[in-house]
Amino acid sequence: MSHDLAVWDGERPLDDDEAGSAFDELYERYLDSGDAVALPSPRIEAYVDALVERCPEDAHDSPWVSPPVIDEASGPIVYVLMSCRAEEVSEYAAAPARAYGLICFDPQGETLRS
Repeated sequence: MSHDLAVWDGERPLDDDEAGSAFDELYERYLDSGDAVALPSPRIEAYVDALVERCPEDAHDSPWVSPPVIDEASGPIVYVLMSCRAEEVSEYAAAPARAYGLICFDPQGETLRS
């Protein structure tokens, strides 16, 4: 089972609908625009570093679909794609997002992760 998470730097949306709209806008602007990729913001970069420190990209059981994970980041957003151990890693990935003051959104379930 695979799982995706979107994590971004910004003001916390009031609810899932507002988060979905914010995600759509950020995804289109930074990840799907076809323009040059923006450098990841410092908090996004620190967040990704924390993820890959816990689950190294070169490990035989790496959960990351498309390493390096930092390549899925642009500006204030990173789109994290997980495959094996997706549920476990998804739970772990939400915790440092909070610690870094980032928004964590499950685009498949269209819900904010706390």
